[in-house]
Amino acid sequence: MAGFWSGLSTTLRGLETLAADARSLDEDAISALRLLQYRLHWSSEALAGVEPPPGAREPHEELADALLGAREWTGEVAEAIESSGRRGAEELLLEWRGALFRVRLARMRLAPPPPAPPRTDAFPRAAAVATAATVLGVAGFAAGAVLVFWPVWAAGLALVAAGALIYRP
Repeated sequence: MAGFWSGLSTTLRGLETLAADARSLDEDAISALRLLQYRLHWSSEALAGVEPPPGAREPHEELADALLGAREWTGEVAEAIESSGRRGAEELLLEWRGALFRVRLARMRLAPPPPAPPRTDAFPRAAAVATAATVLGVAGFAAGAVLVFWPVWAAGLALVAAGALIYRP
């Protein structure tokens, strides 16, 4: 399926590039449209040969229908360019973009859900301890420096270092 998804992504990117700018829909675009239409057909055929995993039959069928619709609309746009030029294709542009979006949407529904974020219900004790150690260390360092008493200064420096080591995000 990896080859299927990468091939479909490339095809959709090419189609969406053409659909994004109506000025690109001229006689030179017909061969590109026909090639991309064939790639959509190939994707439909490849998808038809795959048994969907349990619980994914509906999104799988939705993708198959969306690929069929995108292939048909791509053919309609190519025929409109052949018969009426750019003006004919511009009339179909919104429907064609909608068909391409439907493929993207169906593809998104087939993707596995993102992993759940880690639970953040618990109080971050390590962060609180690290913050307290850093604050006390800065106060001790400043007091030792002002009083010119090196043991307090060194203890403050050690607490700041401990705060940096206690919590690593």
